[in-house]
Amino acid sequence: MPNAPICFWRTSAGVLAFLLVVGFLAQASVAVAAEAPVSSQQATLSSTDRLVWIGPTWVEQDVRTGAMEAELQSRLGGETFVLRNLGWSGDTVWAESRGIFDPPAAGYSRMLELAKELKPTTIWLSYGANESWAGPAGLEKFVSQYKKLAHDLTSSTGARIVFVTPFAFVHSQGQYRDPSSQNGHLALYVEAIHKLAAEQQAPVMDLFAEVKGEPPLESMNGIHLEPEGERRLARRLADQIQFVNAEGQALKGLKLTKAEQEELRKAIVAKNTLFFHRWRPQNITYLTGFRKHEQGNNAVEIAQFDPLVDEVEKAIAAWLKSHQTKTTSPATN
Repeated sequence: MPNAPICFWRTSAGVLAFLLVVGFLAQASVAVAAEAPVSSQQATLSSTDRLVWIGPTWVEQDVRTGAMEAELQSRLGGETFVLRNLGWSGDTVWAESRGIFDPPAAGYSRMLELAKELKPTTIWLSYGANESWAGPAGLEKFVSQYKKLAHDLTSSTGARIVFVTPFAFVHSQGQYRDPSSQNGHLALYVEAIHKLAAEQQAPVMDLFAEVKGEPPLESMNGIHLEPEGERRLARRLADQIQFVNAEGQALKGLKLTKAEQEELRKAIVAKNTLFFHRWRPQNITYLTGFRKHEQGNNAVEIAQFDPLVDEVEKAIAAWLKSHQTKTTSPATN
């Protein structure tokens, strides 16, 4: 039936997904212009793409909010792509948050292994915000490790790399300090990311540069966004992408109502939550870690999330296809 609701909740996957869905706010900031070379490459997103997105807190939290992915999916004119979110709160280019009970190097290796398993065509890397707290003194080490990370991922997956810059911290009202000084440090890191992207002939999407005429993103504390700020950031990201079909032709974005966009977002949260439990299951210490001798036999259940993810994803694809007649101008900038 045309324009039917996303009916993933009528399936076993939908019931589980619905119970798992939670809300959360994403990390973000206002924009401060940074002088940097511009990469000659433009980011593209195709209906044939398998995208793996790697980064820190604000990337992971789109698992729980879905604002970024909902905006991206709505720009493909009723077609869809596959996105697997590997964000990890507090992470850096050294995978310092991913070690769990192991050293960061072990978490780094697991990240590379999982990225390879997911068979991506494109990988987005979104680092620099946490690293910027080291100031100018930490810049050289950051660039060196970021370059290594991009190389290791390309070598193991064959995917093309796209860099996504951090965005500046917002000067919020109340007890929060003025972030101008830290934004000055962050600007140095953003400039270095632009240079690295140009060196590697890779696209870079700049979320740090000031958007003329736009007010600061709505934030509750200078770091985490209010829902409207998150939606605006998602549009800022999507506006820097050329959306194409399998033949490379530009696609027109869907013209969805607020209610339809919200329905899409909730379905994406359900899918993302299922995948989150696939790659970061609870009690991972007992399943695959140093206590797996106690309950490691239950690790076989981890892969049972795969068909649940696929089922919800198919429902989303069918829903998007049913809205193909509701298009607007080509989603390019």
